[in-house]
Amino acid sequence: MQARVKWVEGLTFLAESASGHQILMDGNAGDKAPSPMEMVLMAAGGCSAVDVVSILQKGRHAVTDCEVRLTSERHDEAPRIFTRINLHFIVSGTGLSDKAVARAVELSAEKYCSVAIMLGKSVAISHSYECVASA
Repeated sequence: MQARVKWVEGLTFLAESASGHQILMDGNAGDKAPSPMEMVLMAAGGCSAVDVVSILQKGRHAVTDCEVRLTSERHDEAPRIFTRINLHFIVSGTGLSDKAVARAVELSAEKYCSVAIMLGKSVAISHSYECVASA
């Protein structure tokens, strides 16, 4: 996997993936775009959400919505690394069981989410979830 990051102006940079997708990052406290640390946090949520939805769909569960609300804590001084991250999943579906959602979250956390598993080597990562019945 490859990517490139090019300086635009000030502390704004344009990142481009090998697949050609682009996103701005802003090192000035996220003034113009997400900061690199916000991108890391969002990547953990995105990676985990993909896993949870995919696992539930493969189990033939009728998922209608999935949201991950991430909260984090960071060191006050440089380097301002994450010390704690919680991924809270809100999963909706028709006939969706708590057991199925719990298992999908567990599989993502322990086996599939490369981003969260990598971060978990140095950050205390926790997971929680809600299962919401769709009409």
